[in-house]
Amino acid sequence: MYDLSVIIVSWNTKNLIRDCLISIKNNTHKILYEVYLVDNNSADGTVEMMHTEFEDVKLIANKTNNGFAKANNQAIKLSNGKYVILLNPDTVVLENALDLMVNYLDNNKDVGILGCKLLNKDGSLQESCRRFPDITTYSNILLKIHAIFPNKKCFSKYFMKDMNYDTINEVDQVMGAALMYRTNILGEKSYLDEDYWIWFEEVDFCYNVKKRGYKVIYLPDAKIVHYKAQSFSQLMKVNQQKVFNRSLLIYFTKNGEKSDVLILKLLFPISIVLSYVLQIGKALKRKG
Repeated sequence: MYDLSVIIVSWNTKNLIRDCLISIKNNTHKILYEVYLVDNNSADGTVEMMHTEFEDVKLIANKTNNGFAKANNQAIKLSNGKYVILLNPDTVVLENALDLMVNYLDNNKDVGILGCKLLNKDGSLQESCRRFPDITTYSNILLKIHAIFPNKKCFSKYFMKDMNYDTINEVDQVMGAALMYRTNILGEKSYLDEDYWIWFEEVDFCYNVKKRGYKVIYLPDAKIVHYKAQSFSQLMKVNQQKVFNRSLLIYFTKNGEKSDVLILKLLFPISIVLSYVLQIGKALKRKG
């Protein structure tokens, strides 16, 4: 058995994947690990690159885009690690980050999920911890209020603006860009809910793990650079909103109240219109 199974899902991010895989190899020294790359039918030569440059990585080449949750589950099913880390392709692992995370889980049996300090490309902090969603916050987000009043109380609470990112913290959820967990935390193998195509699958996963009585912990000593949304940004903004809405509805249907679901359904058409308006506004601004 390996100490860690590293699972990366890719879609047209060839050059980023190369940097990510090289960083894992160069900066991970103290653990035994395996790496899976699940490619969701990229058209940029990712699969060909894997065959020629990374023969030691276990490749799963899908003929269709299976989405994030299902693609991760394909590799989780085959994995042989004591722990799993779901790692975005637009990340660069810094020195000993994975070693430190594995060591922390080894020494803290009450921790089910572990996140690390995520950094932007320029080395600045990327805030990556959240409280669990509530209907007030997401009603405001769907109405794009956060774009006008980002410091509104509900946003500050949800985005944990009071958190000190230089200390170890117990949180509700950590960003799925680099999420490590005990493989057997929800059963012999712990899978993401495939009802989600992308977005909120890691939130739902954290929610279920915390319901089991395990902690979700943020570890600042382990650092990973994250370029943010390099795969999903290839979709148009309005299409992103539609996928986001669908995932949000799944989350609240599973974990919220019936009244929450009704409110979301009423707000979804408005969110689509607002996304379209914002998209047109940005296009006009660029032309101007």
